[in-house]
Amino acid sequence: MNNIEFKIAEFLIERNKTLSVAESCTGGLISSVLTDVSGSSAYTGINFVTYSNFAKQKYLGVSAATLEKYGAVSPQTALEMALGLIKNTGADFSLSTTGIAGPTGGTEEKPVGLIYICSASKNKHKILKKTVNSNLGRTQIKRQFAECALEFLYEFLTGETNHE
Repeated sequence: MNNIEFKIAEFLIERNKTLSVAESCTGGLISSVLTDVSGSSAYTGINFVTYSNFAKQKYLGVSAATLEKYGAVSPQTALEMALGLIKNTGADFSLSTTGIAGPTGGTEEKPVGLIYICSASKNKHKILKKTVNSNLGRTQIKRQFAECALEFLYEFLTGETNHE
């Protein structure tokens, strides 16, 4: 994953900040990568895999109205996931992902390979809509989603673009 997880770790540790992650389409892959860094418990302690709408509502506070009106794969849901994380965990920063890893579940409006990523803090948030190659297998799509999310998080945290 380009070792972006080490750069994220360094940023958070140097500032004594914490991060929580809510994953849907990535199924825990982002959390796995982040915790590959020794000492990661210093900055990440509460992460969720909220694959179902029920879990998004119960643990993150995503509203039923948002899910009904916009769907689970939407910028609105990604935002509510990220803000719910901060509210429910007290983390300084949050990252959420929701998308369609396929090979089923895609529509013309929301194709396989579509992901919404939200990075947030108490004072600001940013959402990214991205589409990756839908011809990749499910595992590869999930890996691309996770890599994109980590790079987006790093840019949100630092204002820098990762060029390696």
